Amino acid sequence: MTKEDRSMIDFDEEISRFQPSLEVEDIGEAIVKSDLTDMSDIVMEVLKHAKER
Repeated sequence: MTKEDRSMIDFDEEISRFQPSLEVEDIGEAIVKSDLTDMSDIVMEVLKHAKER
């Protein structure tokens, strides 16, 4: 085995061992939920202004 062979990363092996952090998944869900809330707030504000006209 040469020095270059030892320093190479086997990406297929690394990907097969990859386990996503549960914290990242939880954060992702929180972001999606807050974005939906933000969008609903915007829609409500637009409807409110439309009724006022």
